[in-house]
Order: sequence, then C-alpha cells, then structure tokens
Amino acid sequence: MQDLKLTRRNLLITGAASAATVASPQAVKAAAQSRATGEPAGSTSSVTMEVNGKPVTLQLDNRTTLLDALREHLKLTGTKKGCDHGQCGACTAIVDGRRINTCLSLAVMHQGAKVTTIEGLGTPDKLHPMQAAFVKHDGYQCGYCTPGQICSAVAVLEEIKQGIPSHVTADLDKADRFSADEVRERMSGNICRCGAYSNIVEAITEVAGERA
Repeated sequence: MQDLKLTRRNLLITGAASAATVASPQAVKAAAQSRATGEPAGSTSSVTMEVNGKPVTLQLDNRTTLLDALREHLKLTGTKKGCDHGQCGACTAIVDGRRINTCLSLAVMHQGAKVTTIEGLGTPDKLHPMQAAFVKHDGYQCGYCTPGQICSAVAVLEEIKQGIPSHVTADLDKADRFSADEVRERMSGNICRCGAYSNIVEAITEVAGERA
C-alpha cells in the first residue's frame, strides 16, 4: 500500500469537502441568502413588543438597541440619544414597569415586553401629572434630557410606593420613604446639564403629594 502523505493543505481540503457533503438544506439556503444580501446568516430577528399600548412587530438586526428601534424604526424620537453609554439617562424608558437605559439594551432582549416612552405618558391636550408638574415648576431648560427625566421620575414614585429601598434609605421598615434625599439619589442617573435639579425635585414632590 502506498504511503499517504497528509499535509496541512490536504487536510483542510479534505475537511471542507466532507463538510460540504453533509451540509443540511437549511444551512445551504442560509448561506445562499447570506451571499445574496451580503448579511451574515441569521443576523436579523422578528421582535414583537407592546409600545405605548400598541402591539408592534419589527424585523431588526440583532445588534439594534432598543433606543434605535424606538427612534429609527418606530419614529418615537421623544426618547433621546445622549451619551450612548448609559451615563446620562436621556434615553430612559419604562419597560415592564422598570426604567432602563435603552441605549444599553438590545431590542431582541425585549420580546413580548411592554414599553412606555414619553409619547405614551400623555399628550399635549392631556398631560401626564408628571409632565404638567415639570412645566409648572420649570423642570427643564433646553429640554433635551426632559423625556428621560420624566420617565425616570414616574418610575421613581412607583419604586417608593412599592417599598423598594435605595442607597440612602435609612429605615427599611418605614412605610413612607419619600424625601428629597430619596428623590435625588434615585434620579442621580439622569443628568441635567442645564442644572434644573431643584425644580425637578419640586415637580416630583408635588406629584408625590397628589398621589399620597
């Protein structure tokens, strides 16, 4: 028997040929689609969510952030893109009752979620109480961070109502934890570069008093 000389090149060729012979029809189809579109196979997903009370289904690149899905695909531009690093809070929205930085979260992670943006809180003719309070107390100047501030403020009051403590909560057994210090701590992830912080605290305090 003649000796078989197996070089690295021959090994690679043999391996590729073997893989081609056992490739599934689905893999072949995906590869063909990938060549036709220039997109990597399996790079998009169908995402269904409830946004501001309405069901939506989007076909998205798996790398699309929730922020870009809202702004670029659904045209809900009230949610702002600030730092794009989760540091300023301008992109804050309420997802399944919790506030999140949408710039740090992929849309595909929120299949079936309920998302509320600033557009879903109120309308110009019927403002949400928090929106009205921000207007009354001048809780904004340039207004860029305001949508995120308001969404976060609404969630903050819900956190306090549910008894969720913060880093400055002194008494975990106290039923009513609302205070200016609590508000400042919980809102610390939302930056206002215009410095309207005192007015923001006043707006949130007023709404908290109305709900007490």
